[in-house]
Amino acid sequence: MRFYTKTHKHYCGIDLHARKMFICIIDGEGKVLVHRNINCNPDEFLRIIAPYREGLVVGVECMFAWYWLFDLCRKEQIEFALGHALYMKAIHGGKAKSDKIDAHKIAALLRGGTFPIAYGYPPEMRATRDLMRRRNFMVRKRAELIAHIQNTATQYNLPELGFNLACESNRHEAAELFHDPEVRKIIDIDIAMIDSYDDALKILELDIEKTAKKHDKHALLLLRSILGIGPILSLVLLYEIHDINRFETVQQFASYCRLVKCAHESAGKKKGTGGAKIGNAHLKWAFSEATILFIRYNAPAKKMVEDLAKIHGKGKAISILSHKLARAIYHMLKSNKPFDRDKFFATA
Repeated sequence: MRFYTKTHKHYCGIDLHARKMFICIIDGEGKVLVHRNINCNPDEFLRIIAPYREGLVVGVECMFAWYWLFDLCRKEQIEFALGHALYMKAIHGGKAKSDKIDAHKIAALLRGGTFPIAYGYPPEMRATRDLMRRRNFMVRKRAELIAHIQNTATQYNLPELGFNLACESNRHEAAELFHDPEVRKIIDIDIAMIDSYDDALKILELDIEKTAKKHDKHALLLLRSILGIGPILSLVLLYEIHDINRFETVQQFASYCRLVKCAHESAGKKKGTGGAKIGNAHLKWAFSEATILFIRYNAPAKKMVEDLAKIHGKGKAISILSHKLARAIYHMLKSNKPFDRDKFFATA
């Protein structure tokens, strides 16, 4: 875990909410200079911190509404630190808890060099990343509708559907299998919603693809040099990683992708593992999908997983390959070189 360790003349801790923000400013000795609750208004915020802008750092716990404050501080050239929510246990503990107390604790963590920092994603690619996440959300909802049609067929003891519901023409054939008019209405609603999702997704994916080529076309091509990583997975990886140089080591990158287990030890005894939910869930999903497709389209990968499964089991074998694939992508993006299949399997 990385901590904010820079020293400043003033430290500003903010307990941020959607409409309100509690501000606490302390000096280098810990003396409270400002402690008040205000509206989430940029002008009001700048007015309050104006007397203390010299040598000021602003710290905020990561929550859904931090974008505007990060962008404002960046524009005004004010040092900003985004706090990692899952690591900021210090502000959630204690006998009493309030916005006022939390703001002071955030400022104190900044001053003490124990403020855990998260990555402040810059605005240039942030909106497209959020759009890509929304696209994946819509795909999952579409899959739920397809599953509902299949489950309804099972519910009414109909024969197993012998066609793919992802195809538009097949979906309308499925509606004709249900004789009850009320049940057919349910299926018609599902089909209409799936059709709407299909139309929206086609436009959305085309727009994201065009934008991605403007952001970093070279990185996109590097990612697609891996057999199994197609247009969608490459876009997810591109926007979730953003800049590979923000990871100093390959171990940090693998940990961020949730591909390693962190051991818990005390007094020389192992207490198991933890931290499974600390990292990027979208990258974890992307690497899980990429690994399965990589095995499908690469015979040596399939053999490698079979050999590892004899020792570790199938699940652990796939996890090992996911970790190795992440390490390969890290070095690819660092060196700006496409995927070397022979080298990958030579070191497997």
